Amino acid sequence: MAHRNRKLPGSAGVSPAHDTPRGWYSRNYLPHCDTPGLIQAITFRLADALPKAVLQRLATLDNDAERRRAVEAGMDAGYGACYLGDARCARIVEKSLFHGDGSRYCLLAWCIMPNHVHVLIEVMPGVSLATILQGWKSWTAKEINHVVGRRGALWQREYFDRYIRDDRHLAAVIRYIHANPVKAGLVSTPEQWRYSSARFERAGETPALPGKQL
Repeated sequence: MAHRNRKLPGSAGVSPAHDTPRGWYSRNYLPHCDTPGLIQAITFRLADALPKAVLQRLATLDNDAERRRAVEAGMDAGYGACYLGDARCARIVEKSLFHGDGSRYCLLAWCIMPNHVHVLIEVMPGVSLATILQGWKSWTAKEINHVVGRRGALWQREYFDRYIRDDRHLAAVIRYIHANPVKAGLVSTPEQWRYSSARFERAGETPALPGKQL
């Protein structure tokens, strides 16, 4: 693949921590593929991003593609408190994504929406996808709860993941990630969305290093 072993500027190059990837497994209504070395497209959302009516409809769907479309439509509708629409919270999530780049995964693309996050990564050997998600969610939940003055679970436990099959699929997923704010009616072009890798793709910029003001 064209992006294989690619590292964004700012990658730490640190040896990955080792845990136990699970391969194919299912949790609740979603299948997951937790295999090192794959390029994975991941979507995770805030706990209140989908209302009860959408969740009830999901329980009636047998087709994974239909479930995914229903979830995506529900998230783009802007339900919930949308804490990630606050620039302070979006910066926290982006900082977390940058932090693991080069040590647990290679960060290829991302987009932080008001109530959910899309990420495209290449998982490094010896690292499980579940551990990566746990790291993102645990640290950002603590920081965001402090910023907005709340307590309790911030993120929905479940998440979507899809492994990338080939270069054509890779390009399509990157386009989808970058186009999400346009599709949701938040901006007119992908690069206008502040918390997305689209602004680097289009402008040829270098991502800010973790810890710097974004």
